[in-house]
Amino acid sequence: MPHDRARPPRPVRPKATVRSAVFLAAGVLALPALAGCGADDETSAPAAAQDIAPAARDLVADGGTVKWAVDALPETFNTFQSDADEATSRVAGAVLPSLYRLDARGRVVRNPDFLESAKVVEREPKQVVLYKLNQQAVWSDGREIGADDFAAQWRALSGKDSAYWTARNAGYDRIEKIERGANNLEVRVTFAQPYADWRSLFSPLYPKEVMGTPDSFNDGARTKLKVTAGPFALKDVDRGAGEVTLRRSPRWWGSPAKLDALVLREVPRERRAAALAAGKVDLADVDADEAGRIALAARDKGAPGPLAHGPGARLAPADALRSWAVAHGTDEEAAAVELEARERTGKATRRYADEQTGLRRYTVRKSLEPAYTQLALNGAEGPLADDRVRRAVARALNRAELAETVLKPLGLPASPVGSHLALAGQDAYADNSGALGDQDTAEARALLADAGWTPGGPLKEKYAKDKKEKTAGGEADARGRADGADSGTDGGGDGGGSDDDTYIVGEDDQKPGDTGTSVLAPAPAAAFQQSVLVRQADALTAPGDADKEQRKDPGGPAKKHARKHTEKQAKGGAPGAYAPKGTAAPKTRKGAGGPLAKDGKPLTLRFVLPSGDGSQALRGVADRISRMLERIGVRTEIAKVADESYFKDHIASGQYDLALYSWPASAFPATDARPIFAKPVPAADGSLNVEQNYTRVGTDHIDQLFDQALAELDEGEMRSLVKKADARIWAAAGSIPLYQRPQLVAARARLANAGAFGFATPLYEDIGFLKPGAKPGEKPSDG
Repeated sequence: MPHDRARPPRPVRPKATVRSAVFLAAGVLALPALAGCGADDETSAPAAAQDIAPAARDLVADGGTVKWAVDALPETFNTFQSDADEATSRVAGAVLPSLYRLDARGRVVRNPDFLESAKVVEREPKQVVLYKLNQQAVWSDGREIGADDFAAQWRALSGKDSAYWTARNAGYDRIEKIERGANNLEVRVTFAQPYADWRSLFSPLYPKEVMGTPDSFNDGARTKLKVTAGPFALKDVDRGAGEVTLRRSPRWWGSPAKLDALVLREVPRERRAAALAAGKVDLADVDADEAGRIALAARDKGAPGPLAHGPGARLAPADALRSWAVAHGTDEEAAAVELEARERTGKATRRYADEQTGLRRYTVRKSLEPAYTQLALNGAEGPLADDRVRRAVARALNRAELAETVLKPLGLPASPVGSHLALAGQDAYADNSGALGDQDTAEARALLADAGWTPGGPLKEKYAKDKKEKTAGGEADARGRADGADSGTDGGGDGGGSDDDTYIVGEDDQKPGDTGTSVLAPAPAAAFQQSVLVRQADALTAPGDADKEQRKDPGGPAKKHARKHTEKQAKGGAPGAYAPKGTAAPKTRKGAGGPLAKDGKPLTLRFVLPSGDGSQALRGVADRISRMLERIGVRTEIAKVADESYFKDHIASGQYDLALYSWPASAFPATDARPIFAKPVPAADGSLNVEQNYTRVGTDHIDQLFDQALAELDEGEMRSLVKKADARIWAAAGSIPLYQRPQLVAARARLANAGAFGFATPLYEDIGFLKPGAKPGEKPSDG
C-alpha cells in the first residue's frame, strides 16, 4: 500500500475546451534563464528500479492461480467511464488490446502482439497515421481486430454524441475520419488538428460490440465483457465473494499465460496483514508498517523464544511485576480489570505470533510508484491569491528533507521531484524547480514583506482577545519555548518558530465537514517531546494490527502507568520541558520576527488533511511543513476531515488553503496534464470551470505552451515545449512537487515477474510461480 491514500481521481481526458487565441502579457511570468529545457537533454534514469523478481519464461511453471488484492472490485469494466479505477485498468490490461505499453523507464513502446507498425505517413495538409495490425490478432469470438473497432471507439469517444457517458475525449475529438487501408488490418486515421500524443489513443481498444451503441457503452460494459482479446479472458464476477476471475484465454495468439487463472480479490487495506498471513492473497500493496512486519517475520524465522515485538513485547519488567501484583492483590475490582487486560493482551500476542508465522511466506518488493505527492496551494482567494505569498511558502520548504522523511526509512532513493509533468527516467523529465528557486528563508520573508505581511501588525479585536486569553495566567508559561531552540533545523523535536503565541481555532471557526481542527505551528519543543513519549507509551500495548482489541481499553493499568511515567518525565527538568507556573515566557529569538499580519488579520493558512488510518505518514509530512512555514511567520491551522469527503467537499470545491495529494505520472503529459494546470475560466452559468486544476492557479502562457505541445509532431520540440510549460508552472507556485510515492508490494517468495512494477505495464502472460530449484534472475536453460 502506498504511504498515503490522499490521491485524487486519476486524470481524465475531457473534451477540449475552446480557448481564446489572445494571450495576455500579464499571464506570462518572467523567468530566469532555464537549463534543462532543450530537446537535446540527456534522459535521466528512473529514481528506483522496478522490483518484480524477473525470471525467464522457461523458469516459470505452467499452471496455478495468483490471488491479487484490490481495494474494491471494479464498479465498471469500461476504462472510459468516470468511476473506472485501478482495478478496472488491471482487468483491461489483461483481457483487452493495448497498442502501446510502458517500459521500465516510463517510455511508450509498441506492443507487437497487436501492432506490427504505426507511423505518421502524412503531415500536410492533415496529419494521417497508418496502423498495421498483427495478422493473428483476433477477438475471443474469432473475428479479426480491425478498422471497424477503431471507428466505433472513435465515434463513441469523440464527444459528438452526448448519449455516450464518457469521461475522456481528448485526442479522439481531433480525429476527422477513420478509413480502412489496403485491408481491414490497415487503419488510416486522419486528424482534423495535429495531435502529438496520437500513441495514447486506442489503448485499451474495445470491440465494436461495446462501443457500437450508447446502451452497450454505458451499461453493457459495466458488468461484463463478453468479447475480449488478451492473454486472459473475463470468466466470472462474484461480488458476494468479492472476486473477479480471469482465465487463460484459448484464443490468445501470443506467448500463452503461465497461470491458469488470475483472481482479483477484494481486501480492504486494514485487513491486508491478516489476509496475507492466512494465505488468502499472493500479491498485495502494503503500507510501511505491514512491510516492516514481513521483514521482522523473515528475521525471526527459526529464532527461539517469544517474539521481541508485538503486543506486550516491550512491557518493562517493573510494569509486568506491577501488573502481576495488581492481578493477585486484595483489591478485587482492580484485580478483575487487570486480569481482563492481561487476557486480552495474551490473545493479541498469540494472534500476532500466528500472523507472523504466516507472513514468513512473503517478501516485500519495493520501488517508487509512478506518482508524486505535492503540496497544493489554493490561489483562488485569501493570502495565497497573491503569487508572492505562494512563492514565499514554496521557498520556505526543504523538499529534500521532506522526501527523506518518507522514503529514507524505507531504503528508497529520496530525491525531491523536479517536475510537475514527468518523473525521473521519462523523456519529458527535467528538473525545472530552479524557476522558483531553492529553499531560502530570508527570501521567503522578503516576499511576504513585499506582499504587505509585517511582524507585529495590528490585529482585529477578535484575534487580540483570543491572544490575550491564551497568554493569560500560566497557559502561556505552559506553552513557553525553551531558550536557545534552533530554528535552522527540523529534527524530531523541532522547536522552530517566530514567537510564543499561536492563534487557537475555536468551534465557530471550524468549517462544515471538519472532524477536528488544531494548530500545529508553532509547536513548543516540550509539547512535541511529550507527545513522542506518550506515543511511545501507547506503542507498548498497541504496536500492530493484531492487537486492536487491546487498543479498545486505553485505560488499562499498564498503559495508565506508562502514561503517568512518560508525562512525569516530560514535565521534569529535561531540556525543553514545561516551565514552572509563573515563569516568564522566553523572548522571541533574534531575527525570527513576530506574528505576521496585514489589514488587522494574522497570516494563518488552513491546512486540510484526510483523517483516515492510511494517512498517518501524510499528516507527519504536514507537521514538518507547518514547522517550516512557522519559521517565516506563516501559521497553519490543521483541519482533519473524513477521507470520503476530502476531495469532493474540500479539494475539488476549493475549501482549503494548503493540502497534500498525489498525481500519477503520464507518458502523455501534453494531453493528460493540461486539465490539471489549465487556467480556470468562467463557465456559462457564472461558476468557475477549473477542470482538474484544484489549485485554481494558471496562466494564459502555460495554456499556450500546452496547446503548442499538443500540436507539435516533432517529438524533440514537443518535449521542449512541455519542459517550458513545467518551468512556468513552477514559477506560478500553485503546486510544489515533493517526492515520488513509495511502492511496497508483498508477494509470495516464489512468485515471479510481479511486484513493484514502477513505470512498467505488467506482462500478465509472464506472471507465475518459479519451478522447483529455479531462482529469479537466472539465465534460461539452452533447451
